[in-house]
Amino acid sequence: MSIAPRKPFEPVLPAGRARAIPWITVMAGSLVTVAPFGATLGLLPPCGLLMLLAWRLLAPLSLRRWAVPLLGSFDDLLSGQPLGSAIVLWTLAFFLIDLFDQRTMFRDFWHDWMIAAAAIILCLIGGRLVASPLTAHVDAVLLLQIIVSILAFPLAARIVAWIDRKRASE
Repeated sequence: MSIAPRKPFEPVLPAGRARAIPWITVMAGSLVTVAPFGATLGLLPPCGLLMLLAWRLLAPLSLRRWAVPLLGSFDDLLSGQPLGSAIVLWTLAFFLIDLFDQRTMFRDFWHDWMIAAAAIILCLIGGRLVASPLTAHVDAVLLLQIIVSILAFPLAARIVAWIDRKRASE
């Protein structure tokens, strides 16, 4: 997947609702965690993170770098994680993706999936280290949540691609 070159003074995004759509979808993904699901294990993937990664990998100019801490604070307030954990971890994931963007010329979906997998692993393990003591026996459940999240990324990428196509036609 290559990014089409743009002129230096061309607006990055069209005005209107098209600028707010990535924010709304990431916030809607974060709201999935408050839906009343009956489960004995916490295997629900972090949908806000998946949407954020999908927007960053598929439409890199749709979210600015300063948007990530704000969306992370929204997710922290909803998910019950310690305040600041998603702010720091999501920002580190964005920097990781920026590092890959600087090093690679071309990417396809497999590369995006592996980059997203690395970011998901970073965020979930970092969240576990911040939120629970090291003696807690949650590593098996965390491994299952990482696997489910990595396997759910293509669905999030498909949703973001569909929304981005609709957004571009506005």
